[in-house]
Amino acid sequence: MAQYLISGVWKDANKVITHYAFHTRVTDGVTRATKTTKAQAIALLEAAGNSAMTWMWNYSSAYWQEGEKVEVVNGQHGKYLRSNPDKTITDNLGHLINFDWIAP
Repeated sequence: MAQYLISGVWKDANKVITHYAFHTRVTDGVTRATKTTKAQAIALLEAAGNSAMTWMWNYSSAYWQEGEKVEVVNGQHGKYLRSNPDKTITDNLGHLINFDWIAP
């Protein structure tokens, strides 16, 4: 069983998420981000006992804070990760940091 935090995404030319920045919760904190493909992310979260939350930078407190629970859903075009099914701006993790310009 592992707990993950997702802090960012990478998108293709069509603005579709292709990779996620996955962090693993460990005894003394959180690991550095690992660039994880969509397929790898789905497999990790479908494994029994694993879970994930969004992890967002709070500019007011200058600290990372947990956001919403992330789940695997099976949509019209296959499986994907979704953070909030109520059609708010935080749906589908598109609100997380875009790492395309930070790390290829």
